[in-house]
Amino acid sequence: MRHVIPALLLATALVVSPARAADPPIPIKVVVVTAFEIGKDKGDIPGELQLWTERLPLPEVLPFPQGNHRLRYNPDLGVLAIVTGEGTAHASASITGLGMDPRFDLSQAYWVVAGIAGGNPERMSVGSAAWARWVVDADLAYEIDAREIPADWTTGYVPLGRTEPYQEPRPPTGATRSVFKLKESLVAWAFRETRNIRLADDRALRRARRGYEDYPASQTPPRVMRGDTLSGSTFWTGKRLNRWAGRWVRYWTEGRGDFTTSAMEDTGTLTALTQLARAGKVDRDRVLVLRAASNHTLPRRGETAAEHLAQNADETSFSAYDAAIEAAYRVASPVVRALARGEGPADAPP
Repeated sequence: MRHVIPALLLATALVVSPARAADPPIPIKVVVVTAFEIGKDKGDIPGELQLWTERLPLPEVLPFPQGNHRLRYNPDLGVLAIVTGEGTAHASASITGLGMDPRFDLSQAYWVVAGIAGGNPERMSVGSAAWARWVVDADLAYEIDAREIPADWTTGYVPLGRTEPYQEPRPPTGATRSVFKLKESLVAWAFRETRNIRLADDRALRRARRGYEDYPASQTPPRVMRGDTLSGSTFWTGKRLNRWAGRWVRYWTEGRGDFTTSAMEDTGTLTALTQLARAGKVDRDRVLVLRAASNHTLPRRGETAAEHLAQNADETSFSAYDAAIEAAYRVASPVVRALARGEGPADAPP
């Protein structure tokens, strides 16, 4: 059933007023989670939200004063989209704000994170999209400046509760949770639904692959795959940090995860959803994370880490920005539509 919300037309955008206290909450089937938008929600340079607004589409605009950006909504599909703001803190606050919003019933909603990320050239090519099974926190740690670490250490990052890098046994996760595992059957289903989607491979992407010939996985045409995400609010780059990222993900997943993408929001999103689940507001088993590679996490041959950082200081300057924005929508949207129709995996909770 279509749920109609009282609305008024303001300029050319449909702005929906908050539900009255007496109104029943609107049941949401799917929440699309994006991190940023550039300019307007449609018609200009796209951020992570724009293609959803234009193509799904998401015609209605809902105020969201407790967040960073107004919400977008499709009442026929029961799909709501949020722009959290960049970084784990913004993501956690925005998702918590949405989860506690009395206008919505999110208890049966699926949450689909669909955004861009740095791609590990040891695992993927730019323009590819990866469904994560594991999301690992890059921020919760002790750190010693690299110029002061002991000679036999490979990194200055040390797990909280330990005194050396990668020290065993791994600390238990709790209030300082450093790793999240997504529901395996849901991730496997999303991958099966999308693995045959053809992603664009053009001259710009072939040019973006130059200088990474030492990494065979980076030379393949863009594809849909499974691969895990390292999430932290610091944008990092370089061969040494890339090596740390791979070991950090393996450490926290007990060797079961593969560092594939580097993003900035997902542990904030999952922290909020985990706590909202404890309050009975959401179902933590209904979460998917898709990240498309807009750039690589280390410099190309002959380029320094500082030069690579300077060339990637703005999202739109990423070597595969447009392709990654397109891939994130193209791969995630069939999954969102299927979930909105009730066509999720067979073992989904009723």
